[in-house]
Amino acid sequence: MEAHLLEWLNLSVRWVHMITGVAWIGASFYFVWLENNLNRVNPKSGLAGDLWAIHGGGIYHLEKYKLAPPTMPDNLHWFKWEAYFTWMSGVALLCVVFYWNPTLYLLAPGSSLSGTEGVLLGIGSLFAGWFIYSFLCDSALGKRPALLGLILFVLLIAAAYGFSKVFSGRGAYLHVGAVIGTIMVGNVFRIIMPAQRALVAAIAENRTPDPALPAKGLLRSRHNNYFTLPVLFIMISNHFPSTYGSQYNWLILAGIAVAAVLVRHYFNTRHNSQKYAWTLPVGALAMICLAYVTGPKPAAEVAKAPAAIEYQPLPETALGGGLKPAAPAAPAAGPAPAQATTDFGQVHHVIEQRCTVCHSAKPTSPLFSTAPAGVMFDTPEQIQQQAARIQAQAVASQIMPLGNITQMTQQERDLIGTWINQGARTN
Repeated sequence: MEAHLLEWLNLSVRWVHMITGVAWIGASFYFVWLENNLNRVNPKSGLAGDLWAIHGGGIYHLEKYKLAPPTMPDNLHWFKWEAYFTWMSGVALLCVVFYWNPTLYLLAPGSSLSGTEGVLLGIGSLFAGWFIYSFLCDSALGKRPALLGLILFVLLIAAAYGFSKVFSGRGAYLHVGAVIGTIMVGNVFRIIMPAQRALVAAIAENRTPDPALPAKGLLRSRHNNYFTLPVLFIMISNHFPSTYGSQYNWLILAGIAVAAVLVRHYFNTRHNSQKYAWTLPVGALAMICLAYVTGPKPAAEVAKAPAAIEYQPLPETALGGGLKPAAPAAPAAGPAPAQATTDFGQVHHVIEQRCTVCHSAKPTSPLFSTAPAGVMFDTPEQIQQQAARIQAQAVASQIMPLGNITQMTQQERDLIGTWINQGARTN
């Protein structure tokens, strides 16, 4: 029952996070587009520009003031709660997925951290990321946006590398995303909203608003705009273990982030010219290159099959209490000859012992009421179909089984990896 309730709690929080995130990012994209497409030729007095648009069967006329109108309207719409609820639901999701039981999803196998230390590191990194970012923006680097952007990129990838050493691949990626999300909501809460309140207060008090505050808010809003595509990728990355599951997951994240920023830059600048049209094919080429370098090794590179393995019985406590492990198989009569094709029967037995306690139509682990992510290994066909996922998560990154609760050995991982490299044949 606990696993079922946890699954629905995960679903509910994730749904709220997605809904509010769509609202926040959609508003960000729209207002950056609006800013970039204003007609600034001979604007009316007091205006920075205007724009005519048609949508949903109606024609709209939008005007932007240089600072503010002479008098404030009765109804002024503010955009803030989308950001706040996205961040709050995101932190709640971190708690449900990673912090509830950090030894399962958060920590990497063999991590030197305890569960409590991992949680404290995760939470602390969110606030440390914001303060470092804010300090850099308020320093002399704030007047050199390109250099500032490069330094921020290097720091975020350094954080990804550090996370990957102690967190699981998923945990590392999601915490980089959480750091970026905290920076984005910090911009809204600490910079953008105070600038807007100061503007409104100045108008209400009939004094000239300080133009530096809205300019600072606009700069931070542009930062948020460039952060959005990398964050969106991280939000969906848990569906793609060939990225976070790679031993070079931090470099893959860096490559995808660069491609995302290039694409975002094109859409932010295309209103002036097609000067940056090259960023689209470069971004596409980067994705193709990443797909190639993250692919499994060809069978020709496999020097030899590993020695036949001797299976060890699983302790009942490792499976969550009271679960009966599969009976151990008799050891083979010696090492397999070089270049021999790996016997699928051995692979099947390993997966039955180590994986199907969770990944089955009827999981025997009390941690799950249904197979995680719908992935099942009940038949040879299902195992073969999921070979790439198994390679990424059980062989390359070794983040599965969760917390290695079924005690999969390195020899067993090597056996599975060799079978996959030889073509993942089941006969």
